[in-house]
Amino acid sequence: MATVGSAKRIAIIGCGGSGKSTLATRLGPALGLPVVHLDVHYWNPGWVPTPRDEWEDKVESLLSRESWIMDGNYGSTMDKRLAASDAVVFMDFPRRICLWRVVKRRFQHVGVSRPDMAPGCPERLLDGGFLKFLKWIWDYHKVNRRLLLERLRGLQPSTTIIMLRNPKEVRDFLDDPKSANTLA
Repeated sequence: MATVGSAKRIAIIGCGGSGKSTLATRLGPALGLPVVHLDVHYWNPGWVPTPRDEWEDKVESLLSRESWIMDGNYGSTMDKRLAASDAVVFMDFPRRICLWRVVKRRFQHVGVSRPDMAPGCPERLLDGGFLKFLKWIWDYHKVNRRLLLERLRGLQPSTTIIMLRNPKEVRDFLDDPKSANTLA
């Protein structure tokens, strides 16, 4: 089984607000791997999504790179990204933490684009998209989490799967990637 330290292609997945982009930003330099924030590639200025066929082509191009740490969900390309990964880090955080972080970052970045977001996509305090996103986070643990765990169990045995369930486990993982919980 590959360790995270020897992996060249690492997918970081999990609920919105779990810290995927933050972990990718910190882990990339630590492992000497380029970081790919999928939000940067999906969104166009004004929060315009990339058309589906173009999006799938973009993801294929990103996956063809020799090495990467890629953070994001995007269910339509999840299976391709998981299959291309040497290691997967699943940020399996409680709902309350994810909701709090999303609301907090919204206030921190109101009126500007976050560093892990495409240019021209400023955070807005309240809009229909944000309310839908909060509902998606609320429902994530009932629906998406279960489906994602099934996908992870179906991966090749050679794929390292790391489960991080709280901020302490993330800190410990960054200090010593071998200390993390693996999916049994």
